[in-house]
Amino acid sequence: MSQPTATSTTATAIVYSSTHCTYCKQLKQYLTDQGVTYEERNIDDNEQNARELQALGMSSVPVTVIGGMTILGMNPTRIKKALQTLAG
Repeated sequence: MSQPTATSTTATAIVYSSTHCTYCKQLKQYLTDQGVTYEERNIDDNEQNARELQALGMSSVPVTVIGGMTILGMNPTRIKKALQTLAG
């Protein structure tokens, strides 16, 4: 599910999450607050999403993919750096 952009940021992220993950909710709220559009891929609702997460070498959530960077957890510093790199 993609969230609307609140600011001029045009970066797109993919967020791997699970249904009852508190950090996932915090991360999605953070991205929304920053005006970052994202596609949520819930690993509880879709087995393909879980396989994609495993293919990234990850086994826990949240995981955010921005450009070529894969970020584990709620890590605003790394998210900002990835967005800056993507913006060029």
